[in-house]
Amino acid sequence: MADHEISLQTENGKENDYGVLLYYKYAAIPDLQNLFDFYRSNCTSLSLLGRVRLSSTGVNVTVGGRLRALEEHIEAVKSNSLFEGTDFKLASCLEPLDNQVAKECGFTSLSIRIVKELVTLGSHPLLKSPEISNAGRHLSATEFHSVLQSAGNGQEKSSGSDKKMILLDARNLYETRIGKFDTPDVKTLDPEIRQYSDLPLWIDNNSEQLRGNNILMYCTGGIRCEMASAYIRSKGAGFENVFQLYGGIQRYMEQFPDGGFFKGKNFVFDHRVSVGSFDTNILGTCLLCGASFDDYTSRCRCTHCRMLVLICDSCRENNSSYVCELCQKSGKPVESVSSIDYMSEEVLEPVSNDHSFYVDQAAESPSSSWTKGQHTDVVTKPIRKLRILCLHGFRQNASSFKGRTSSFAKKLKNMAEFVFIDAPHELPFIYQNHTSETPFPNRCNRKFAWLVSSDYDDRKHDADWSMAKAPFDSLQYQQQTEGFDKSIDYLKTIFSQQGPFDGILGFSQGAAMAALVGAKMEKLKGEIDFRFVILCSGFAVNNIADYGEGSINCPSLHIFGNKEGKDRQINCEASKNVASLFEKGCSVTVEHELGHIIPTRSPYIDEIKDFLRRFM
Repeated sequence: MADHEISLQTENGKENDYGVLLYYKYAAIPDLQNLFDFYRSNCTSLSLLGRVRLSSTGVNVTVGGRLRALEEHIEAVKSNSLFEGTDFKLASCLEPLDNQVAKECGFTSLSIRIVKELVTLGSHPLLKSPEISNAGRHLSATEFHSVLQSAGNGQEKSSGSDKKMILLDARNLYETRIGKFDTPDVKTLDPEIRQYSDLPLWIDNNSEQLRGNNILMYCTGGIRCEMASAYIRSKGAGFENVFQLYGGIQRYMEQFPDGGFFKGKNFVFDHRVSVGSFDTNILGTCLLCGASFDDYTSRCRCTHCRMLVLICDSCRENNSSYVCELCQKSGKPVESVSSIDYMSEEVLEPVSNDHSFYVDQAAESPSSSWTKGQHTDVVTKPIRKLRILCLHGFRQNASSFKGRTSSFAKKLKNMAEFVFIDAPHELPFIYQNHTSETPFPNRCNRKFAWLVSSDYDDRKHDADWSMAKAPFDSLQYQQQTEGFDKSIDYLKTIFSQQGPFDGILGFSQGAAMAALVGAKMEKLKGEIDFRFVILCSGFAVNNIADYGEGSINCPSLHIFGNKEGKDRQINCEASKNVASLFEKGCSVTVEHELGHIIPTRSPYIDEIKDFLRRFM
C-alpha cells in the first residue's frame, strides 16, 4: 500500500505545535544495533519522548514532541529504504497536563529497547509466532466503511453467499468499554480479554464462530491485527477470508470525523488516554454506579488483575478498591489483594546499555519536561516480580518445603515471590517397625498430600503415631492416584483468595499435581489462571498419561536429576516421560546430577532464570 500523507488531527479545534506520532513496520532488520543507535541519536537530539521497540522483525514506535521535531524524525526514518510504505500516524494535541498520567504511559521518558517480539500475541513466550506474511488483507478506512455499510444494508444476504460478515475487535476489554464499531445487522465479537496475549486462546475457543465467514478485524493503530489475523489464517481451510483495518481506528476517525460506524472514544496508549469524534455521546459507564462515564485519566485499576476500570468521580471519593467485571465473574473478593501490596512487589532491574536506552524526565515539571534537554543517564526500571504458587511433595507441608527451598528462593529474590501452601489431604503419623518404641514421641507438624492411595481414610487424624502396615515402597508414588478432585477444588479457592499467580511450581508429587493442572490449563481458565508450570522431579499420574507426546500446550520448565544424579525417589525416566507430554515449542528441560533436589548452582540456576525472564 502506498505511503499515507502525514495528516494532523487537531483536538478541541485549537491549533498547537505539540503532537504524538505512532507507526510500525514489519521488515527484516539486518543490523539491529545500527538501527538502535539511529533511534537513540535521532530521538535524543529532537527531544522526543515515548517508546521505541526494535526486533529482528521490525519496529513499533510511539513518541511525542514538537510537531516540527516529529516531522524531522519522519523524514529521517523515510530516508531508510526499510521503511518504504510505512504509515506514519501523526496527531496534534495538547502537551501533557497530568504528569502522573504521562509517566504511567511512558511519556516522561525515552525508552528504546531491543525485544524478541514487537507485540506478544500469546501467553506462551516460548511458542513460535505466526508468519506475519500470512496476515489478513489490508482495507483502507474508506474500504472498511464501505464493506460495513454494504453489510448493514443487507447486500451481503442478497449476494446469495453463505458466508457471514463478522466484525472482530482485537483490543482489550477496557478499551472496548469506551468505544467500538456498531453496525446494524453485522455480528460483532468482543473477546473481552484482559491483555492481547489472551487473544489466541479466545480464538481457539471460538474458532467455530469464525470458520467459513468473512472476518473484519480492527484495533487502535493496526499492529495487533497484523499478528492476530495471521494467527487466524494459520488455522487453514475455512479461515482464509480475514481482513484488517489499515491504520486502525485512528485512521478511520481521521477519515470519518463524525465517527462513522465507530461509537464512543478510541483508547490510546499515550498521555491523551482517549480520542473522540465530533459525536460526543458517551458509551462507557462507571463500574460501580452505572452512570455514563468514559474517562480513564484517574487510572483506577482492579485490585486483583490491575486492569484499568472506569470509576466516576463520585464513586472514587467513597471507594479505594475495585474489582473488574472479569474478576467479578470469577468470584474474586475485594479484600484479598490491595493495590499497595501489589506495588510493594516491584523491584528495580538494571537496564543494559547493550539492549536498552532509557532517559527519565519524570522529575521535571509537566510544563518544562517536554522542552528541556534530556538527561543522558541510563537508569533502572521497576519490574513486577512473578508470583509463583508452590506445591510441596508427598508427606510434606508448606513450612518444610519453604525451608528446603530457601536457598533457591534467595537466588531468585529479584525475580519471583514464592507462596507456599499445605495440600488438602492430611496424612496420619506412621513409622516403620525398627524398634519396639515409638520413634517420635514429641508432637510433629502435620503432613499433607495432593494425591492419595485408594485406601486413604479421609477422616480427621489424631496426633498419635501408628506403625505402618507394610514396608515403605520406593514406588509408592505410582499408587497414589486418588483425591485429584478435592485438590483441584482447593486450588480454585487458593487462586480466588490469594491470587493472582503467574506460575505453579511443584516438587515430586506436587509436580505431578502441577502437571495435571497444566494439562487442563484451558479448561480451568477463569478459575485457575496461570502462565507456566515448573515441574521438579515430576512424574505422570492419573489420566495425564493418556495425553499424546507433545500434546499439552502449556509453557513448562522440567527440572530433574539425570541417571548420574541417582534420584532415589523419582526415576529420571519418569520425569522425562511427563516432560515429553508437553509441547516442545514451549517447554524447557534442565537435567542435573544432584539427585532429588532443586539445584541452585550454575549453570542450572541460570537456565531457570532464563526461563522466568521470558514471562517478565
